[in-house]
Amino acid sequence: MSPPSLRIGTRGSPLALAQAHETQRRLAAAHGCDEGHFPLVIIKTSGDMIQDRALADAGGKGLFTKEIDAAMLANEIDIAVHSSKDLPTLMPEGIVVAGFLPREDVRDALISSKSVTIAGLPQGGTLGTASLRRQAQVKRLRPDLQVGLLRGNVETRLGKAERGEIDATLLAYAGLKRLGLAHRATALLDIDEFLPAVGQGAIGFTARTNDSASLYGLAPILDDDTAVALACERAFLAVLDGSCRTPIAGHARIVDGEVKFRGMALRVDGSETHEVNVTGRRDDAATMGADAGEDLRRRLPKGFLP
Repeated sequence: MSPPSLRIGTRGSPLALAQAHETQRRLAAAHGCDEGHFPLVIIKTSGDMIQDRALADAGGKGLFTKEIDAAMLANEIDIAVHSSKDLPTLMPEGIVVAGFLPREDVRDALISSKSVTIAGLPQGGTLGTASLRRQAQVKRLRPDLQVGLLRGNVETRLGKAERGEIDATLLAYAGLKRLGLAHRATALLDIDEFLPAVGQGAIGFTARTNDSASLYGLAPILDDDTAVALACERAFLAVLDGSCRTPIAGHARIVDGEVKFRGMALRVDGSETHEVNVTGRRDDAATMGADAGEDLRRRLPKGFLP
């Protein structure tokens, strides 16, 4: 059976394009054909256009996906490439999360011209981020730091920290690696101290639910271990809050054939943290994540979640 020609929908940011080109290369290698067999369709999203406020204030994660979803439902693209942490936990009718590439390094990277650790940043120093999770985890470690909104593409955020306009920022190390910018990470944060976002480091794909040709075309490049881990993490997030309004972290990994998951919910100011740790069977990953979310929800103080 000859490979289908898949039109790949993607955002136009440098990182999104790097992920789309990686997808092209993997599809071409898997099917033994030219990368041109998988043309890119660049789509501008609301999340790209809104730069003056946090995504939680503008509508949440769907801002990076709704225009791409619309193009897919209109049959203008066949598959879409996403940073998995941008995928809503509830997908629109007619669209399915089709799978994931093998996961990259999940850690956050510190970018700073002032210090190689968060602990070493100047007293009352400034850190820029657009992530409530990163803000809360930074404030948990350093309540004195002034954490402000920092939007823009990776190069913009790197530059502000490297020039000393702010004392530090945090970026996903996976994104830096995909852009060939890993050398600009000042330090990598251990996940035991700084738990990543749900889906961090994983490139995910969406497709039309009943589009068997596209699902067949994607199948050879998908990674089962990543799918199992993400099923657990996304189920956990879905129970608690998929809208970006609460700082939530979660990471699942496969160890000796079992799924080990750690999840966390925090106050935005870092003053309060609640955790859950569970281990279970691969086949039960999604149920395990949802149960972990329910367990944590029951233990959270009233009003902790919006």
